[in-house]
Amino acid sequence: MIDLGKRSVVGINVNAIDYEAAVAKVIEAGKARRPMSVTALAVHGVMTGVSDAQHKYRLNQFDLVCPDGQPVKWALNQIHGCGLGDRVYGPELTLRLCEAAAKHDVPIYLFGATTDMLDQFADRLCEKFPGLKIAGRRASRFRTLSTEERDELADEINASGAGLCFVGLGCPRQEVFAYEMRDRVSMPLVAVGAAFAFHAGMLEQAPPWMQRNGLEWFFRLTREPKRLWKRYSTTNPAFATLAILQKLKLYSAKTDTGTPPADDVLFG
Repeated sequence: MIDLGKRSVVGINVNAIDYEAAVAKVIEAGKARRPMSVTALAVHGVMTGVSDAQHKYRLNQFDLVCPDGQPVKWALNQIHGCGLGDRVYGPELTLRLCEAAAKHDVPIYLFGATTDMLDQFADRLCEKFPGLKIAGRRASRFRTLSTEERDELADEINASGAGLCFVGLGCPRQEVFAYEMRDRVSMPLVAVGAAFAFHAGMLEQAPPWMQRNGLEWFFRLTREPKRLWKRYSTTNPAFATLAILQKLKLYSAKTDTGTPPADDVLFG
């Protein structure tokens, strides 16, 4: 088990942690019904914080930020000498958390995506982990929520009896949601992005060899070139440049320079 605490990766605090320690932290909080904000960030997720001062502040308040992308793991190892053997990939973390939740009798709640995707996701999870209890689920409205709707949703999640809530709204909306709802929901909020679509069988994952070699972005680009070309053509080179400059001590990568959001617009 590896848990070396947080380290700055181009200005975003990322936990130098492995699967075993991450699962233990979240399940412990889930059993205690303790609020906790959790996400797993790849390069794009990290760079959303670098390019937006308010989002940088949000991310750096998270309780647990897992190194989802191989380049993020490599940065932790090269810049800080963390010696991590593997990343903590959001979809895989989801499965490991569900396995542990079933073992420790921690019911889960699913929030986000569409009704069809949620139903398929829930069915597959229950098939894979027979003891898993799904206390509730709610699809995204795909719009901003009013204050009343936000409070009603928090009440619904709390009243469900769940000890763990998975959030699948896409980056960065799911991180905004987890940040904003953290102190309103008495359980860990785990932002897992594409895990819903992957495990529902609605989105194809990159082959393991591409994942191991940091090429998952290229696989996704070949599937959705119109949507993703601009993201990957700008964020990947920018991340690599900043990481190299941080390694050379030419970029400070401070984590205390964000701007607290004045009034979050919550998408749900």
